[in-house]
Amino acid sequence: MTTYGTIPAGTPVSPSLGYISFARERIRSSLGTRRPWKEMVQLRSLSIPANAAEAFQRIKTNAAYFRMNYVIVILFILFLSLLWHPISLIVFVVTMAAWLFLYFLRDGPVVILGRSIDDRVVMVILAVVTIVLLFLTDVTINILVSLLIGVVVVLTHSVVRMTEDLFVDGEDGARLRLRDAASSSFSTT
Repeated sequence: MTTYGTIPAGTPVSPSLGYISFARERIRSSLGTRRPWKEMVQLRSLSIPANAAEAFQRIKTNAAYFRMNYVIVILFILFLSLLWHPISLIVFVVTMAAWLFLYFLRDGPVVILGRSIDDRVVMVILAVVTIVLLFLTDVTINILVSLLIGVVVVLTHSVVRMTEDLFVDGEDGARLRLRDAASSSFSTT
């Protein structure tokens, strides 16, 4: 007798392996929401804006499009500044775990008391909690300087990164690239 068309029974997965594979799957899927780093630093897409209005429009557009990348850049700069402060680094790692589960790795919106919390609100609350906890570890100047450097890096990029090669998605206002506009191939990467 043949087994054509039958579905083979899989071996049961242990709970710890199931959790690891679930976490790996969520990490892969959530990293898809950040924009490719190559797209972010394309040299041909960098230019000085003609006027202040164009600069503000670029900041607004790039902040919406590269939001997750910008958060990663600022957090990485903050992490580098805390390498010589072990207690602050431990606090930072704990808050990064909160960032991972509440911002980077979640599937749907955060729901509190039956109300859906916007992505930007979660980001601001996590940023404030991270900064307050790190201020309590007596590295105030270090944090302020690293945040200032991070904001300057992000603002500089958002001003000089042109937005003409980005495409706005109608649903959530996110920008998507349109790969071969003359053909029917559409890509969100």
